[in-house]
Amino acid sequence: MTWFYRGEPFTSDDISAYHSFVYKITDKETGRFYVGKKIFFSTRKLPPLKGQKRKRTVVKESDWLSYFGSNETLKALVEKHGSERFRREILHLCKSKGEASFMEAYEQFAHDVLRRDDCFNDWIIVKVHRKHLK
Repeated sequence: MTWFYRGEPFTSDDISAYHSFVYKITDKETGRFYVGKKIFFSTRKLPPLKGQKRKRTVVKESDWLSYFGSNETLKALVEKHGSERFRREILHLCKSKGEASFMEAYEQFAHDVLRRDDCFNDWIIVKVHRKHLK
C-alpha cells in the first residue's frame, strides 16, 4: 500500500530532512477517516560496547511504510478488509516533533474529528510550545 503526498506516491527516497508527517487515512467505501502523525526514523540507545563508556545510538527507518494508525477499530478494519480499501495521504511533512504535534492537532480541529460520526479519532492530545514551531 502506498502513501500519497499531493497526489503523488511518496517513498523513502522522498524523506530528505523531514522528521515526521501528518496523515489522513480514509476508508474508500464508507468515507470514514483518521488523522494522525508518524515519525520517519526511530532512535534507540544501546548499552556501550565492552570497554567503552558511551551509549550507542541506533537510528533506523520506522515502520511508516506499512503503518495504518494507532486506532484499534481502524487497524481491525484493515486486517479484515485489506489495505487496498484505504487511501493513505500525507497532509504535512514536518521537520520536528513539535511541528508534527501542532500540525496534527491543527488538522484534527480543522476536520472536527471529535464531533463527527464518520471519523475514527477518539481524542486529541497535544502539548506544544511556541518554540516548537520555529
